[in-house]
Amino acid sequence: MLCKYKKNGGGLKGFLLTTLGSNRKSLEELDTIYILALGVSTDLNSNLTDTIMLCGYNPKTNQAMMLSIPRDTFIGTNKNRARGNDKINSLYAKGVDKTVEAVEELTGIDIDYYAVINNDLLIQMVDVIGGVDFEVPIDMDYDDPTQDLHIHLKKGMQRIDGEKAEQLLRFRHNNDGSSYPYEYGDNDYGRMRTQREFMKSTMGQVVQTKNLLKSKKILETVMDNLDTDMRIEDILPYIPYTVDLDFNNIRMEQLPGESELCNKVWVYIHSKSKTTELIEDLTNMLENGYTQSSTENNIDE
Repeated sequence: MLCKYKKNGGGLKGFLLTTLGSNRKSLEELDTIYILALGVSTDLNSNLTDTIMLCGYNPKTNQAMMLSIPRDTFIGTNKNRARGNDKINSLYAKGVDKTVEAVEELTGIDIDYYAVINNDLLIQMVDVIGGVDFEVPIDMDYDDPTQDLHIHLKKGMQRIDGEKAEQLLRFRHNNDGSSYPYEYGDNDYGRMRTQREFMKSTMGQVVQTKNLLKSKKILETVMDNLDTDMRIEDILPYIPYTVDLDFNNIRMEQLPGESELCNKVWVYIHSKSKTTELIEDLTNMLENGYTQSSTENNIDE
């Protein structure tokens, strides 16, 4: 065991490679992995996806990215005849494969796996790692008795447990109608930005030493409560290499485009040219280690 630990390079990474049954040569066999994360609310038996996020990670370059797909993204053929079921979030009712295919069509990226995350799993996952330190961007005060949803969070750095995480990620606007400031990204855009920031913070804390040492337990908890086509053996080889990943530099973007009122329905029309440019930049970063500051502050302009 000690010999294998040293052969695997020592340190925390060497410990994980040894414990998880991997070796240094495994890195050569690992390709960039793309996972489509879908957030589905279960409180109203909804068949709509509240959150659609394409995540990519390359252990060779230690680069990662998250691309949010607005839930109102138009996937119909004629925006002048747009209907509610022309939005990408409606595809989940027809099967998760339909959403995967739509995101592949929008981005040109071949998705390896999907992961459907419901609110119950979110609560369990955050609690398993003992909570997440996160800076809530604004005061959040919202009540919806029909959903038994009550959001009451104060602005500022705090420890977010599972219950607070659900409030944070479902927030769109306050009881008085106010929402995130425009410069942050109001309503759904602000919500997607908060989701990306919180996911980044969560992953950063998952790979802390105290949590990495129980990686198998974390993965088992997730996999037992996750609708996915991934197996534990598919994702486990990637875990040791996340030790070297700088979670503060994860590239976080949103599908380029803008909202339009079409046929009395608000939809998000993505820009094909800007999307092509962004995807080329993201894949170049993942494959070649090229880094650049996130355009987070410009995606909603």
